[in-house]
Amino acid sequence: MRGVSDIPQPHERLNRLDAVRRLKMAASPHRYVRGSTEQFYDWLSNIQGRQLPEGPPIWICGDCHVGNLGPIAGANEKIEIQIRDLDQTVVGNPAHDLIRLGLSLASAARGSNLPGVMTARMLESMMDGYERAFEPGFDENMEMERPKSVTLAIRQSRIASWATLARQRLRDPLPNIPLGKRFWPLSAEERQDIFALFEREDIQRLVTMLRTRDDGATAEVIDCAYWMKGCSSLGKLRYAALLMIRSRRKKPPTFCLLDLKEAQKEAAPIANDRMTPEDPAERVVTGARALSPHLGERMRAARVNGTPIVVRELRPQDLKLEIDAIEVDEAVKAAGYLAAVVGKAHARQMDRATRDAWSAELGRNRTRTLDAPTWLWRSVVDLLAVHERAYLEHCRRYALAASTT
Repeated sequence: MRGVSDIPQPHERLNRLDAVRRLKMAASPHRYVRGSTEQFYDWLSNIQGRQLPEGPPIWICGDCHVGNLGPIAGANEKIEIQIRDLDQTVVGNPAHDLIRLGLSLASAARGSNLPGVMTARMLESMMDGYERAFEPGFDENMEMERPKSVTLAIRQSRIASWATLARQRLRDPLPNIPLGKRFWPLSAEERQDIFALFEREDIQRLVTMLRTRDDGATAEVIDCAYWMKGCSSLGKLRYAALLMIRSRRKKPPTFCLLDLKEAQKEAAPIANDRMTPEDPAERVVTGARALSPHLGERMRAARVNGTPIVVRELRPQDLKLEIDAIEVDEAVKAAGYLAAVVGKAHARQMDRATRDAWSAELGRNRTRTLDAPTWLWRSVVDLLAVHERAYLEHCRRYALAASTT
């Protein structure tokens, strides 16, 4: 554990979080792309002259990059690759998710020094995988052929346990949250609000709904702390709460870790205001239930100190896909597989007629040299240039600031 003087107090958090965010954004172009959601939508608002397809208004991820996909465990412990971060989810245009995913894949390819032709092939594979989810005979419960990176992530996910989670998240399997690099102290008001939150009946049910916990189980907060985690969300409220579950069956108590994350205002444009809840936390939970059922079923909307937050139970099996570096043989397969995951999340919200109409729209605007829509290719190329320029400027400012401190 760090010395007490190194751990920021509540009034010192913002400066520390800003410094960490700037460092993470400077680490690589791919990480910059993943952490710059608002820049993506700034670009989108400035291309009024370009024709993007208007897809059916459905729940979209809103920040559909590679790092926001990964193994997710459901309440029945079944593991699937699903969208794992829904901070920006809205009822919007599904084309926006495709462009954002294409940008993320292209950025990973450039970071891996793959030739430009591979980026084109990845986008073709991405569209092929996405469109498969809209075919009449597609079964969303059918196992798809997985690329190596995904197979490894699922294998790691299946063997994970509470001890794994404790090592990854807490660095200590004992029932406490040790303060240090990632976990910081709370104010008295924050601590009081978090303890009060877990007395709510719906939050108690969330914590005790696993099959291995009986209906009469009770949950008690053992410890809680501020959690320094993420990149684009740094600066927003984020807490970790460690709970002990007591069973009526006189079994030994079990423990679980809860993630409490501030729900921020969306940057993504909303296609249907009536279908999108005004409360940011309710918006995130509703979108998660539509796009990623495994995740949505263990999330609840709440408030801490008046701020809307999303409460989510963390599972040892929840992992993030890390594709900062990707091999040539793996790139095309990964693009198709991940796009199929997004396609399933979109398609399950549409009836047959809507699926057919959207699939037909995606089949337009293709050339003999590229089996992907021209609007997708041009958008990804433009965005790569925009983000490369912004990334270099960010690094310049970061270096100048570092040299004066």
